[in-house]
Amino acid sequence: MKKIIFAGLFLLSMVAANGQEVFSKGTQLISAGMGVGYGIPIEISYERSIVDGFIMHKNGAIGVGAYGGWYHRNSYGQRYNHYLLGVRGMFHYQFIENLDTYGGLMLYYDIERSTRKGDGKNPGLSIGSIFDYSLFAGARYYIKPKLGIYGEVGYGISYLSAGVTFKL
Repeated sequence: MKKIIFAGLFLLSMVAANGQEVFSKGTQLISAGMGVGYGIPIEISYERSIVDGFIMHKNGAIGVGAYGGWYHRNSYGQRYNHYLLGVRGMFHYQFIENLDTYGGLMLYYDIERSTRKGDGKNPGLSIGSIFDYSLFAGARYYIKPKLGIYGEVGYGISYLSAGVTFKL
């Protein structure tokens, strides 16, 4: 069993060594997508690579960026709007050609605005906010050199999201 695992890791590292770089220093990305959760969460993010060329076969990179998300839902006579604003730090590692895998940490500020449905005289308004963090992981597959699709798990505006990525 150990030999099979070692052989698989060796082959994977050979594929990684031959892959085309998809996230190198100076690369800038804009991503937009939708998630799974309450309502239809919408997200947009920006990222820039600040360091590359380290870790096994020099396929590792570090990026930093900004994140914004929004969703709306109705529940038990209440209307909720969530706005999420965050900064993210990510570690990228390319295993195969055109596939950028990453994981990271996001520090975010979540603002919730809720209103109570009523007779119009006193609709009720509540605003709350929280500063928090989350971990996430994802992958981007580049269909064309400047266009890709992505999937991500972790907590941003939803636990699971997907969308498109554009290289600037």
